Amino acid sequence: MDIMDTNPARTNRVVVAMSGGVDSSVAALLLHQQGYEVIGVTMKLYDIDEADLPEYYRGCCTIDDVEDARAVCRILGVPHYVFNVQREFRAFVIDYFQREYETGRTPHPCIACNDKIKFSFLAQRAQLLDASHVATGHYARIEPDGSDGWTLRRGFDADKDQSYVLFGMRQDQLAATLLPVGHYPKSEIRRLASDAGFPNADKPDSQDICFIPTGDYREFLRQRIDEKPGEIVDATGNVLGEHDGIQYFTVGQRRGLGLSGGPPRFVIRLEPDTRRVVVGSEENLYHDTLYAAPVSWVSGEPPSPGTEVSVKIRYKFAEAPATVTPVGNGALVRFNEPQRAITPGQAAVFYQGDTVLGGGAIAGHEPQPAVAATIRQPVNG
Repeated sequence: MDIMDTNPARTNRVVVAMSGGVDSSVAALLLHQQGYEVIGVTMKLYDIDEADLPEYYRGCCTIDDVEDARAVCRILGVPHYVFNVQREFRAFVIDYFQREYETGRTPHPCIACNDKIKFSFLAQRAQLLDASHVATGHYARIEPDGSDGWTLRRGFDADKDQSYVLFGMRQDQLAATLLPVGHYPKSEIRRLASDAGFPNADKPDSQDICFIPTGDYREFLRQRIDEKPGEIVDATGNVLGEHDGIQYFTVGQRRGLGLSGGPPRFVIRLEPDTRRVVVGSEENLYHDTLYAAPVSWVSGEPPSPGTEVSVKIRYKFAEAPATVTPVGNGALVRFNEPQRAITPGQAAVFYQGDTVLGGGAIAGHEPQPAVAATIRQPVNG
């Protein structure tokens, strides 16, 4: 597929964010084949002690990752640079990650990284290289909307689709971004890499949280956040036990509660002001509404109240049918059927077919009273 045909107004020089993985490498390959002047950039996000990495580590930012990206650029005959963005990554991703857990929310660091690092900071650096566009290896598609704007769509490969983590992209960012691998299945991406002789053609995909090599986020937080003990209570306020800090819990959690006996219990709510972890039955986890704020609308304009959408409340979850009503800088979602473990801090992303309308961080099940008073339900019939 010729990506250039869908973006005739774009200039020829593009900075490709290259992690050392196969997806971003093939993104560079595809654009190079289509005549773009490609500049490969690997971002140094954080320091990592490679001697302590577990064998199963599938993150990024190792020396091998940089060398893989450099080798691909050498094969393509294009320049490769390493940008040190550790300060920005700590401020906008790691500090955000810690802050969210401290306040009883469950963050999604990949969304923060895309929003603040790849499509903001990297785009600024691209301008210094006289490149007006950036490209990544995300499995999603950017296409014209027919009226001088842009739409964000799912990737062709449904199993690899990453549109969920890109919902915050604005029109100006969409206009300055290329996502070439989103038009292909993963199997084809690996074949293209192999045919090109890339050393990372069979490299496993990265997994989990890249800056926590062991995958143990609780231990990561334990080393960085002072523990503030609190109570574990049931839905009526009866004290069942104690905990070391609300940062070690998330909605829907069953294991690690330190409670013995009785029926199965799940975390149904976290109360940061009182440092209480509220537990209940699995039935207590189901709700048919959520409020997200702030919400970003891809088109720049909110839809009409009561617009029918499908909503994804976690990256790996299937969407559920619902209606969405914009409320101030947020949105109230009403699901057709109750959904399990709607978790503050995670993203609610709104789709119509394969098009992303927008999304935002889940704030709770209902807006605050002052916000709720502004809601006007659509009149049916």
